[in-house]
Amino acid sequence: MNADLLLPVITSLAWLIVAGSALASFRLGWSRIAKMALLWVAIFLGLFLISEWFMTAHSAASPLI
Repeated sequence: MNADLLLPVITSLAWLIVAGSALASFRLGWSRIAKMALLWVAIFLGLFLISEWFMTAHSAASPLI
């Protein structure tokens, strides 16, 4: 890992801690928190796959234009 990536990794971990403590303050229970976490992972994974598909389709179609 180079020095340029160190600050984003540290700040991302800090934001995860802040988000986790905010979620824990609702005292929802572990099963409800796990369901919410899986739902958010599915949402972001779906958006990532859609954007990757559009980028792949765009790069594949650019020689045709």
